[in-house]
Parts: sequence; C-alpha cells; structure tokens
Amino acid sequence: QVQLVESGGGLVQAGGSLRLACAASGRTSFSNYAMGWFRQAPGKEREFVAAISRNSGITNYADSVKDRFTISRDNAANTVYLQMNSLKLEDTAVYSCAATASAGRWNVFTRGYNYASWGQGTQVTVSS
Repeated sequence: QVQLVESGGGLVQAGGSLRLACAASGRTSFSNYAMGWFRQAPGKEREFVAAISRNSGITNYADSVKDRFTISRDNAANTVYLQMNSLKLEDTAVYSCAATASAGRWNVFTRGYNYASWGQGTQVTVSS
C-alpha cells in the first residue's frame, strides 16, 4: 500500500489559481502507480477530476475542468500535482488524490473504485 498526503489547498478568489500536491510514500515504487484526483463538495457525491498514467503519457480530465486544470507527476519526487487555473465557485470541494497499482504504463482510471489508496484530502474554497 502507498500512503498519500495532499497539500496546497486554501481560499482563493474566483479566477485565481492553486496548485495541489500529493506526496506518496511506501515500499512500492511510486512509478508503479496510476494516479488520480477526485473532489467532493458538501452534499454531493465524490467526482472524478483528473488522472495520469504511470509514465505521464496519458492524462484524462472531467469535462468540467478540462482546459483549466492540469495533472502532472514527478516520479523522482514521488509526487503528483494538480494545477488549477481560472477557478470557479463550483470548484469548491475537498480534493483527494488516489493511487492504484497498474501493470500498464499507459493506463488511466476515472472511477473511484479503481483506486486502492486515498489521501485525507485538502480543502479548496473559491470565493466571489
């Protein structure tokens, strides 16, 4: 199993930017994991935000964040990032990263049940 810790959340005005980070630790090499970001707003179900393959070759985004958010990873630093630009009020949520061991270097996963390990989450609040 891998342990995940998110950071970088906070309060930002609409139109602003934030960069989330998710640091991984554990016995298995970080490069063996496909990674994803999910979010959950109050009173709503958890939803997929973005995913990245083991080798960063494939990324996938929810339509609601496409062209505004960018997922990336640094396998040497055991960290995955989520750069969030042009933030909107509806982006307010707790953001969590997730990891799943993947045999394929090019696989991405967009469903929560695909992921075995989750971080505690970091709050992102967008104000008007």
